[in-house]
Amino acid sequence: MARTRVLTPEEIPAASKQTLDAFTKNIGFTPNMMAAFAQSPIAFNAWAALLGSLSKTLDVKTRDSIGLAVSEVNGCNYCLTVHSFTAEHMAKLPADDIILARKGHANDPKRDAAVQFARKVIVTRGQVSDADLKAVRDAGYTDANVMEIVALVAMYSLTNFFNNVFDPDKDFPAVAPAGAI
Repeated sequence: MARTRVLTPEEIPAASKQTLDAFTKNIGFTPNMMAAFAQSPIAFNAWAALLGSLSKTLDVKTRDSIGLAVSEVNGCNYCLTVHSFTAEHMAKLPADDIILARKGHANDPKRDAAVQFARKVIVTRGQVSDADLKAVRDAGYTDANVMEIVALVAMYSLTNFFNNVFDPDKDFPAVAPAGAI
């Protein structure tokens, strides 16, 4: 049950309205998480700016796979529903690849290195080993790419934490709960 209000369009603060309207236009509807998050224009717009910037890094399959891996570790069922839906419908990942990503892996070797590294970043709170860093570099990721992976982990974690704290009603088809795969 939601632990904060999902604002109606009339209740959205003016400072959040432009950002929320852009998401609504792009997605085709207003997700409950965003209508709740918009209560704080400062937090919401900061998150949206980070999301917008990071949508230009790596490729959509890798980004969605990282989102699935991080959301699984953080136990965020809201984000697991979103990323499972977008991974299937936008990134065109098959169901088996979605499950694999939730477990911290991918069928593609380069993507697998990124997803494994992202999972290690969240599990170890950034205290990765030299071998972990070497593995992602050896897979072809530059230090700039590794920084982007870390930023994606942080951005997805922010969304996970928001959703775990406030528990907005899910907008996308349910998936098996975290830990049940």
